[in-house]
Amino acid sequence: MSDLKVGIENMLEHIAEEKDSAITYGSGAINVFATPAMVAYMEKSAMELVQAFMVYGETTVGTAINIKHIKATPIGMRINTVARLVNINGNKLTFEVEAYDVNGMIGSGIHHRYIVNEIEFVNNLG
Repeated sequence: MSDLKVGIENMLEHIAEEKDSAITYGSGAINVFATPAMVAYMEKSAMELVQAFMVYGETTVGTAINIKHIKATPIGMRINTVARLVNINGNKLTFEVEAYDVNGMIGSGIHHRYIVNEIEFVNNLG
């Protein structure tokens, strides 16, 4: 890990597509932006935020996420997900994550990632 500091943040923009719908994910019966899709984009925002700070062979893996999905978003609407690094404790990283559509906040929570050696991690699977 190189020069990683608390306070950095990343925002991703995405248009909610059919592949992101609750129906497609099987998480609901209404054609709206799915909670699992929102969580995936939140995690992606956090992962991309810190990946540039990893040294050769390092990456991060998600280990916990506690999210509230507070408002439905129709398919076709723009979604912004934001990840903000709020704590570094050794290899454990803690992020505040949020998601917005054009009408305001649709979700928020906390996400944890760990910095790992990619080869060691893969070799220890199974």
